[in-house]
Order: sequence, then C-alpha cells, then structure tokens
Amino acid sequence: MCTVIVLRRPHHPWPLLLAANRDERLDRPWDPPAAWWPESPGLIGGRDRSAGGTWMALGPGGVVAAVLNRPGSLGPEAGKRSRGELPLVAAAAPSAAAGAARIAALPAERWRPFNMVVADHRDAFFLRGLGQGHPETRPLPEGLSMVTAHDPNDPASPRTRRHLPRFRAAPPPEPDAGDWSSWQALLADSGHGPEFGLAETLNVPPSGGFGTVCASLMALAPGRAPVWLFCPAPPGQAAFAPLASALAA
Repeated sequence: MCTVIVLRRPHHPWPLLLAANRDERLDRPWDPPAAWWPESPGLIGGRDRSAGGTWMALGPGGVVAAVLNRPGSLGPEAGKRSRGELPLVAAAAPSAAAGAARIAALPAERWRPFNMVVADHRDAFFLRGLGQGHPETRPLPEGLSMVTAHDPNDPASPRTRRHLPRFRAAPPPEPDAGDWSSWQALLADSGHGPEFGLAETLNVPPSGGFGTVCASLMALAPGRAPVWLFCPAPPGQAAFAPLASALAA
C-alpha cells in the first residue's frame, strides 16, 4: 500500500504540491526516476525492472501520474497486465484532464484493482479501477487530499485516519525557499497506535519482506520548471535530492 498526498491551491504561485511514499516488496528490483522509455520522449519515472512500468511518472506536459494498489490486490496476477503501464499512459497526455480521460477509456478488467492520482498545475483527479467496466474518475478538491489503497480521505483507512490531520495541520512546503521539512518529517514517520499497528504506519519498516522503499516530493506551477525531490530509500534513511531530469521547463 502506497500513499499519495496532494495539495491543490489554484491561486498560489505553486498550485500543486505532491508527496508520496512507495511501499513494495523489498525483493522487487527498481531503478530511480529517469527517462527510461525512449518511445515517450520527455517522460521520466521510476522503473520497475520486473514489468518495465512505473509507480509514478512525470510527462513533458507537466502531468504527474501515480498508481496504487486497492486492498487485497498486492502483486501481479496471471492473465492481468501490469498496473505500472497506467502512469505512463496518463503522464504522456498534454493535461491531467486528458490523462485521466485516457485511463477512464480503458477496460478495467485488464488490470488488478488500482487507484490512481493524475494531476497538473490546473487539475487533479482520482481514478479507481475495480476490475470491471471502466475506471471511475472524480476530481480532487482544493485543499489537501490523501490517497492510499482506499478512496481519497477515507476514514476507513487507518493510515488516512492517523496522518491526514497531521498533514492538514503542518505548514505547507515552500518550494521557492527549498523548505520541504514539514512534509519530509511526516513522510519519515514510522509510528502507529496499538489498535491498528502497521496499518497506520506511513513509513513502513521492513516486515515480512515488505516496506517503504522510496519517496518523492513534487511541485508544479505554470510556466515554471517542475520540482521533483527523490529519496532513494525509506524517508529518514537517505536525503531527498532534486532530479536534474525534472528541471527542464
């Protein structure tokens, strides 16, 4: 179960801020974000070496797309395509609205159940594929939203119930000042309460061959180069550093 946090501020100089922790099997090999797909010039993302797709990608039109598992759908399944294809499809679109429409037009039964976030500096969308029909789409509202294996801001998710109020109470990052400290600290939080245990944990320690493996922070604005800071390990165990390949306007 991964986590994506989106802060939409339409009239702010940085109208879209995003944070994400990637949770995965520790033995599943991956590469850090780069331009791994020559057939999609200008698109960068982390590469899953097993299936060739990605968990999050940023396209040349300033569209970011991330995919997450739904409950009980971790890992591949025979006869199903890799969900890592989906961010590549959406991020290559000229806008978040177009990217979300591309996903919504697909037959959902080709993939195991998934959640997606597709966003740019104008709009942000949540998509839900339930293994039949077409993926459902809905816009994410202004303000802060958290997406896990559950729907956005769903209190049925112990992780959301614990951490959404913390993100909403924290001072937002300031990309112009290079200050992401509030969100970095929250992404590194491995605490949990006694009732739900690791189901509440945002930064999942290794457990049963599974855990948080990397993290991202991103800012998008019109007419400005995107900012993508990447941590190649569980937050708190390595530094966030800017991706040079994300800095082209």
